[in-house]
Amino acid sequence: MTNPTIFPALSIPDTLAAGPGPGNTDARVLAAFARAGVADHMQADVLRGLIECKHMLRSLFGTRNIHTFGVGGSGWSGLDCMLSAIGPGDTVVCFANGTFSGIDALTVRMKAATREELAADPMNPQPASVTVVTVPHGQSVTAEVVDGALAVHRPKWAVMAHWETGSGRVNDLRGFSDACERHGVMGLVDAVSSLGVADFSIDDYPGVHGWASCPQKGVLCLPMTYAPVSFTDRYIAEVRRTGVATYVHHPVLEARHWGVIDGQDVPTPVYHRTHSAYAIAAFHEALRLTLEHGRAAKARDYATYEAALRWAVERMGCTVTSNMTSLVVMNLPPALAGREKEMVQRCRAEGFGIWPTLSEPVQVRVGILNQLNEAALADIVARLAAAMTALGAAIDTPAVMDGLARRFHTALAAE
Repeated sequence: MTNPTIFPALSIPDTLAAGPGPGNTDARVLAAFARAGVADHMQADVLRGLIECKHMLRSLFGTRNIHTFGVGGSGWSGLDCMLSAIGPGDTVVCFANGTFSGIDALTVRMKAATREELAADPMNPQPASVTVVTVPHGQSVTAEVVDGALAVHRPKWAVMAHWETGSGRVNDLRGFSDACERHGVMGLVDAVSSLGVADFSIDDYPGVHGWASCPQKGVLCLPMTYAPVSFTDRYIAEVRRTGVATYVHHPVLEARHWGVIDGQDVPTPVYHRTHSAYAIAAFHEALRLTLEHGRAAKARDYATYEAALRWAVERMGCTVTSNMTSLVVMNLPPALAGREKEMVQRCRAEGFGIWPTLSEPVQVRVGILNQLNEAALADIVARLAAAMTALGAAIDTPAVMDGLARRFHTALAAE
């Protein structure tokens, strides 16, 4: 047996995460993670943290849903928990208008496929019971598209992303909920990119019975903490009736460890999985930060700073095609067309983490998660100007930066 290779200690430098997510974690959240004691996962303060997080999540979601809690892991874990109610042969209509809603649709196809359909193409099954309605990249899913599809197919479930970060488009949540109600369909929503950024209350959308989000975007926490989910009584009744083919992401069993048993809040949670005291402390602080900021105030701030970033990149000759408030998706100036990935890689090499789109056409995505102040936005704009200039774009950077500063000063004077 050869001697093992022991590598040097890993050192990861600070970078500016200016993409669609994950964002830069707040120092308060990192401090809460670091100062947590070494505690058993059933220790009293850990359990108290779970209970308090559950109640803060209800406030953030704007809901009376008792089955509101966090699923250990990334946003994919929360989505997997929500979509676990879909079983083989279930009829489903999925709406896809970008990379991530497309992955949601693939997940649905895997869950709804029969054994034979899954075996026929295990990595890309095509179950007869699932209809995927594809909306072109850069366009939103509209109420008319949803209503038309549900009227024709009359499925048990419908699945849509609220905000599609693949192309930066906001889909019609009101239209989706109304159509689900009208056609007797149970709606499921991917709120990975909207929760904690947009100001909405899920109880205002009665056609939607399952919601799943993420700890890396609006609720800015360490990437591997908890993915928020919320389920209506009807959803939970369906899970109890049909069962789900999972233990780890079981919507009812997961809830028990957050003190939700038989549809009631209880003082003593029941063990389901090993929770980390560090993760609970960090998640608790992230939720506190979000609620301190205020849902409406945070949404207004995102709209203000996205508008400023949009103004700046348009002055640099870019064309913005997105309508989210935490992310700008843009085409570079004509002189730089085709060099999007090159520019992204150059920026990443310099500690500036922007992203290309992951599907065609290739565009550049620049996000402002947890960057809601003038200095942070000016830094993002200056780095973008430098990157485009380095590729040969003719940008009057001083004029752009001066105009950006004047926008902020005007806004402050108005307040």
